[in-house]
Amino acid sequence: MATQEFYLARAGEARAEAAVCSLDNVRERALRSAEAWEAMAARAAETAEARQVRDLEKAAAGFTSP
Repeated sequence: MATQEFYLARAGEARAEAAVCSLDNVRERALRSAEAWEAMAARAAETAEARQVRDLEKAAAGFTSP
C-alpha cells in the first residue's frame, strides 16, 4: 500500500503545481502528470487486491505463500 500512497502523493503535488502555474503548457503538463500518477495508483491497488485474492485462494487450497 505504500506504493499506492506514494503515487497519490505525487499526484497531489502535480495538481498543486498545476493550480499555481501561470503558463498553460506547464499547467497542462502538471495535470497530465497527475493523471498518470493516479493511473499508477489505481493499477497498484488492483495488483494488491489481486494478490490478496490469489493468496486467499492458495490458502483455501492448502498452499502457503512464500
